[in-house]
Amino acid sequence: MQMQPRHDQQLSRQVAKTTTAVTVGGSLMVLSGLTLAATVIGLAIATPLLVIFSPVLVPAVTILGLIFGGFLASGGFGATATFVFYWMYRYVTGKNPIGSTKIDYARDKLAHAAHDVKEKAEQLGHQAGQQIKG
Repeated sequence: MQMQPRHDQQLSRQVAKTTTAVTVGGSLMVLSGLTLAATVIGLAIATPLLVIFSPVLVPAVTILGLIFGGFLASGGFGATATFVFYWMYRYVTGKNPIGSTKIDYARDKLAHAAHDVKEKAEQLGHQAGQQIKG
């Protein structure tokens, strides 16, 4: 007998979810239709004006697009530079920012490789000097 109330609760939840989904979905579909209708009407009204003013609007929109793109790129580069300076500050002060262990590993690996090359060059230099003397 306890199964009946639990089943009713699940059923009522499912009905509530379905009702909510249909209501929200229907409302969004109505708003979508109204937006489409307003866009079509607005475009029909604005098209003659766009044709008349296109010799002025096209270059203006192009220039505004270039200006906006330049400001956007400048802001992106500035934000990146700010983050890099912040990362470098944390690295130099020893606060171990993200990725610093990889940088340290690469630096140690390069230093080890340079030391090996130096030793090999000294060894080959001694061998060449002995061959010339000998």
